[in-house]
Amino acid sequence: MSLASRKPVIAVVGGGFSGAAFALHLVRHYRTTAEIVVFEPRERLGTGLAYSTPDNAHRINVPAERMSLYPDQPDSFLTFVLSKQEHAFDSDLYAPDGSPYPRRRLFGDYVASEIGPLLASGAVQHRRASVIAINRLMDRWQIFDTMDKRLLADVVVIAATHPSAGLPAPLLPVKGHPKLVTEVTSSASLSAIDSDDRVLIIGNGLTSADVVASLSARGHRGTIVSISRRGLRSRGHPQTAQEPFGDFTTSPSSKASDLIARIRAAVHAAQEGGQSWHAVIDAVRSQAFATWQALDPPARRRVVRHARPFWDAHRFRIAPQVEKILDQAVSDGRMTTMAASLKTVQPRAQGFRVALDQRHYGDVVLDVNAIVVTTGPDHGRVLQSQPFFKELADTGILQACETGLGIACDQNSNALDAAGHPVDNLFVLGPLARGTFGELMGLPQVTEHALFVARKVAQHLALAELPEIANQHATFQTIHEPSSSRLGAVAK
Repeated sequence: MSLASRKPVIAVVGGGFSGAAFALHLVRHYRTTAEIVVFEPRERLGTGLAYSTPDNAHRINVPAERMSLYPDQPDSFLTFVLSKQEHAFDSDLYAPDGSPYPRRRLFGDYVASEIGPLLASGAVQHRRASVIAINRLMDRWQIFDTMDKRLLADVVVIAATHPSAGLPAPLLPVKGHPKLVTEVTSSASLSAIDSDDRVLIIGNGLTSADVVASLSARGHRGTIVSISRRGLRSRGHPQTAQEPFGDFTTSPSSKASDLIARIRAAVHAAQEGGQSWHAVIDAVRSQAFATWQALDPPARRRVVRHARPFWDAHRFRIAPQVEKILDQAVSDGRMTTMAASLKTVQPRAQGFRVALDQRHYGDVVLDVNAIVVTTGPDHGRVLQSQPFFKELADTGILQACETGLGIACDQNSNALDAAGHPVDNLFVLGPLARGTFGELMGLPQVTEHALFVARKVAQHLALAELPEIANQHATFQTIHEPSSSRLGAVAK
C-alpha cells in the first residue's frame, strides 16, 4: 500500500521534552492525520529526567518567563505558574529581582498539561515502552519495543538523550557500596547520607549544585568537597538584566583560537562598558548556529576538547536560590571546590579513603563518609548506549558525530549513514544533534529545533502547513536553515 493511500506513521523514540515538543508542534502547525507514536517508558511525556524530579530543591535554572513550549508565546509557562498559585506552596519561588524560578517538576506538569489534550484525542499516542530494535524494511522502519510489540513507521525521529556517565575507574573497587551514590536522579538516592557525613562530590556542574541544595534541604551539616578537573563551579545569573553583547557572525572565525580570543576580547569590552560576561555568553548563544557553521570539523573538535568545560560553567547557570545555598555553604566553611581528579578510592570502616591528584598542587588524601557521582553525560558512548543504536550503527545507518557530541546529521537534521549520505526518513532531534547545530542544550534552543524538525518531517510527508500558523510564524521558516545566522533568538 502506497503512502498516498494510507495514514503515515511517525515514530518518536524518546518522550522527554524534545520528543513531546516535536509531537505537539507537528500537530499544532500542520494538517496531519498521521499516526504519531511516542515511545517513552515514563508515565508522562515531556518530563524526562530533568522535569520528573520530585525533589523540591531542584529548580529550573532560568526565570519562568524564558521557559515556554511556544516561541511565539514566551509567557506561556509563566502564565501556568501564576495560575497554579505556586507562591502559596513555594516560599522561595521568587529570586531577589522578582523573577520566579519554580521547582522543576512544575515545568513537567506544564508540558504534560499542554500535550494532554492531544493524547486524549488520539492525535498523539504514548507507548509506555522502550525501543529495543529498529530495522530497515524497504522504505519503512520496523520498530520493536519492550512490550513485545512491533510498529511499521514511515518516519523515525530519534529524540533520545545522552547516556549517563559510567562509573569512574577509581570507583570500581567500591561499586555497590551503600555510601556511594551514583543515581542522583532518584528521590531516595541521598537518603544514605547522614546529616554529619563528610561528602565528596565528583563533578562541579548543575547536578552537583542540585545535590548540595538537596542535602541542605535535608539538614545536612557535614563538610562537602566538590571536585572537577578544572575546579569550575556553575555560575549564577547577573544581578540586573543585560542585553547580549558582541558580534561573532560578521566575518565569523574559522579557527577555534580566533573564536576564543574574540570572546575574551568581548568580555573585556563588556566589562569596560559596565556589563558582565553574562551578556557576551548570551550573545554567543544567540549566534551559535552561524558561529558553529564557520568552524571546520577539526576546529569544532578543538572547541569541544579545550573550551567546553569553561563554556558549560558559564552557560549553564544556577538559580539564584541554589546559588545562595552554595555561597552560604562556602562562606560557612562547609563546602570546598577543588580542581582535582580521582586517583584511588579505598573502603574504610566509616566510608572511604580517597587519593586525589590536585591540579598544580599534587596528591592529597581525604577521608570521607560518602561519595556522590555527578559527572556529565558520556557523549562518546551514544551509539553503544542502547541496543537499537548499536544495531543501526553496525548496519551502517548511523554514525557518531565527528565532534564527539552525539549522532551525525546534516543541516536538515537527517541522520547521516556510514557513507555520509542523509537518510531522508530518519531524523535526529534535540541534544544528540548538537554537533551539527552547535547549541542544543538550553530549552529555548531545543524548542526551536523541535519546530524545525517538525517542519522537515512535514515536508518529507508533504503535509500542509496551517495558513494561520504560517502567517503568524514566518520566522519559523528560517530556524536552523543553512543560510540562517539565527539560533535560539529567544534565549537570553
